[in-house]
Amino acid sequence: MSRLTGKKVIALVDEEFEDLELWYPVYRVREEGAEVHLAGAEKGKKYIGKYGVPAEAEYAFEELNSSDYDGILVPGGWAPDKLRRYPKVIQLVQEFHAAHKPIGQICHAGWVLISAKILDGVTVTSTPGIRDDMENAGAIWKDEAVVTDGHIVSARRPPDLPPYGKAFCDVLANHAQK
Repeated sequence: MSRLTGKKVIALVDEEFEDLELWYPVYRVREEGAEVHLAGAEKGKKYIGKYGVPAEAEYAFEELNSSDYDGILVPGGWAPDKLRRYPKVIQLVQEFHAAHKPIGQICHAGWVLISAKILDGVTVTSTPGIRDDMENAGAIWKDEAVVTDGHIVSARRPPDLPPYGKAFCDVLANHAQK
């Protein structure tokens, strides 16, 4: 039995997600035994990544209940600027935060956490391009491949995916033991 067997994770999708920043963590978490559900504004819609890789939403945001899941992954690219406009996405991220369930964010995904107003006093990283946004939201920003602060795991960009995937799985596994 893999260490994440029985765990369920939401991976958010919208147009122009960063292809690697969605799929690498999804496959990494699945590799460890967790079930990952892709969620978008429209169930069954095929969203296209920045480099043309599709991702079909298995669920609509509105169908999801945070209590049914153990973690959430927010990809980068331009999708976060769209994702943060959905009240249900903000609600889900806030509920995961309140329950101290693992939240993974990479690159521009920090925009979603900013809009959820959960970064005050949290140590994170992101693409340097949104460093000011992160700090203005109260975050303590570090230029490191991966930063884990409690249940929030953040990374800068695609070259950081291997340590990011491992760190998210580690936090998810440790949360599972509670």
